[in-house]
Amino acid sequence: MSGNSFYGPLDDVAGEAGYGEHPPRMGFFTDTSVCIGCKACEVACKEWNNVPVSGEGDGYNLLGMSFDNTGELGANSWRHVAFIEQPSPQRVDLGMPGFERPGDTMSAETRQDFRWLMSSDVCKHCTHAGCLDVCPTGALFRTEFGTVVVQQDICNGCGYCVSGCPYGVIERREGDGRAWKCTLCYDRLRDGLEPACAKACPTDSIQFGVLDELRERAALRVNELHERGITEARLYGEDPNDGVGGDGAFFLLLDEPEVYGLPPDPVVPTRDIGAMWRYAGMAASALVGIAVSAFVGKRS
Repeated sequence: MSGNSFYGPLDDVAGEAGYGEHPPRMGFFTDTSVCIGCKACEVACKEWNNVPVSGEGDGYNLLGMSFDNTGELGANSWRHVAFIEQPSPQRVDLGMPGFERPGDTMSAETRQDFRWLMSSDVCKHCTHAGCLDVCPTGALFRTEFGTVVVQQDICNGCGYCVSGCPYGVIERREGDGRAWKCTLCYDRLRDGLEPACAKACPTDSIQFGVLDELRERAALRVNELHERGITEARLYGEDPNDGVGGDGAFFLLLDEPEVYGLPPDPVVPTRDIGAMWRYAGMAASALVGIAVSAFVGKRS
């Protein structure tokens, strides 16, 4: 079984996938407010999982004037640290196109009048995982920890999972053809270790643990930031009633999701597949009825 259901929120995804006894669901809480953009998580992920530094046609390239040298998640980037430079919130209402005050030139003072938003993105290990629904070979499976993993020895490179992901996370590796993505370090979890990225994070921006406990911790963190006047802080992906049933990897953001390159209202593409099949069956039955009526009428 895939571990997906659309009859309501589902947090016991391992039990739904057929595990009689299993550990609690594990996941990531990424607090972007303390991310310093060091990319230790990217390096640790690549080193532990033997993820290539680059593939043919991609790799580490500075994107214009940005320090974001990986660009996006993909087969060769299971962790991606996004760098977003924007005017500081207290300066936004000055109406400036860049960072200058109206009528001023760019001075040393005004050049500092911005902030960096940094966020380490990763596979969301969705509750309702579209990649699981559409995989025809069983290469994708739900682990006993509630995470989603690709078995490379079974993947045939069909690419259905690529279109099944509402976040655009999973990708086929060029020259290989098979799909690759974060496994939440499944091998480390089985040995009682935390994932390599969380282990390497120097600021605890990436926090690993029992998903329910992480949600409680995240809610307290948002309240703390709001009390400090950082009212733009909000959680993303923690809601079990959203279009994917909640994520196994969720985030604290300091701006709208779109600013970080995240969809504002993700919906798993296979959410309505049951209804679609029911409608298709009804339509087929109607056509059969019409055909039978026409044949009987002709014989008469």
